[in-house]
Amino acid sequence: SIWDVPSTTHRMTAKRTDWGETVGAKEVIIGIKKAYTATIEAVKAVMGQYPEVRLGLLDEVYPAGDEVVLIYETTGKVVRPGGLPIESGVAVFNVETVYNVYRALNEKTPVEDKLVSVVAEVEHPITVRVPIGTPLEEVVALAGGVTTKDAVYFVGGPMMGNIGTGAQPVTKTTNAILVLPKDHHIIQKKLKKNSIDMKRAAACCCQCTMCTDLCPRHLLGHPIEPNKFMLAATCKDVQEPNIFINTLFCSSCGLCEMYSCFQGLSPRSLMAEYKGGLRANGIRPPKVEAKPVGPEREYRKVPMERLMARLDLTRYNREAPLDESAVPVKTVRILLSQHIGAPASAIVKAGDMVQEGQPICKIDTKQVEAARLQMESAQQAMNDANTNLGRQQALFAAGDIASVAFEQAQTQARNAQIAYDSAKLNYDYQVEFANVTAPISGKVETCPPIP
Repeated sequence: SIWDVPSTTHRMTAKRTDWGETVGAKEVIIGIKKAYTATIEAVKAVMGQYPEVRLGLLDEVYPAGDEVVLIYETTGKVVRPGGLPIESGVAVFNVETVYNVYRALNEKTPVEDKLVSVVAEVEHPITVRVPIGTPLEEVVALAGGVTTKDAVYFVGGPMMGNIGTGAQPVTKTTNAILVLPKDHHIIQKKLKKNSIDMKRAAACCCQCTMCTDLCPRHLLGHPIEPNKFMLAATCKDVQEPNIFINTLFCSSCGLCEMYSCFQGLSPRSLMAEYKGGLRANGIRPPKVEAKPVGPEREYRKVPMERLMARLDLTRYNREAPLDESAVPVKTVRILLSQHIGAPASAIVKAGDMVQEGQPICKIDTKQVEAARLQMESAQQAMNDANTNLGRQQALFAAGDIASVAFEQAQTQARNAQIAYDSAKLNYDYQVEFANVTAPISGKVETCPPIP
């Protein structure tokens, strides 16, 4: 863990306090699972310097990382169904985001690389820092190669990840590659067709309600009931439309189909298909309030140990130590759509030679324009303040004004200079962060035309 390095822990904790101050937070909570004892001790060693920081220790259960669950476990607050954490007065940032912001602000380093864990059917499980755009097969090779025939690259966590290919590039959201045999339960589950899953559900869903009883969002009072959806969908019963609309409150954590259902049915996948259809037709989650959290929630948390056993992953539970050595990569493929909004636009063309760190794509963002206007306004105010100071200085030298008036003009000029410097710094940051930079030096082989 990057938290386990003492100097990094100090910087990361300091940066979280900076963020807390920026958003006006009363306290900063660092959520860590109780099992990560080394990480907890590393953070405790520097916490004394930051009185506004406290630890939020989490049980080894799934999905502890879901922000709605995390917020309840650390603050006792329930986020409104379909709502955002900020509505409850909470902002959630994951550890790698904080680390990247630290590198951007303190080291002027954009996000050109990514920490990726390579685990399961490999010689030496490892966590490496690779340039964004690196092919998955090259990342897997850093773990000593695969140890199974017909290996499949499963990108992301076992519950919410997807099947990838060797040529697929690392993006800024890639965090893990599970190398699994093609006949593994997780792979076979992903390869199933929803049309077949629907027929299986119609034939054997016994309405045991286990999928709903263990649903993390349902246990927090959200109106999501997978068992009712399975009954209504398989019977094509639309008398109660809210059963279908409430699928919009599903977090797609996958617990219902990967753990809860002993029939091996797929509520999450079927609800995801319905959610997609609702959104495509402009249906949005209704505004509803969560029901009170019941005492049964404490006894329905799913232990990670049991989940891993159910997924047949216990045999792969080995350390994947962090190795931050430079990784030589010959070719990268940068996707132009790795963010919310319109895709980035290329500002280089095929055949161009680029250097590592050189801007190659531009993200169209209104924040850049807003920052530019703010900077220009601050510059005009600074110029006016300096002009006024020059006049006041001449009048003061001639004895036509009191020293108080001259000092006020000096103060106004200083404040205007500070405001301009701040606005310019913000603009420079926005321009820098609105560019996608080259993670390695080399020649641009193919590229969309410059608009």
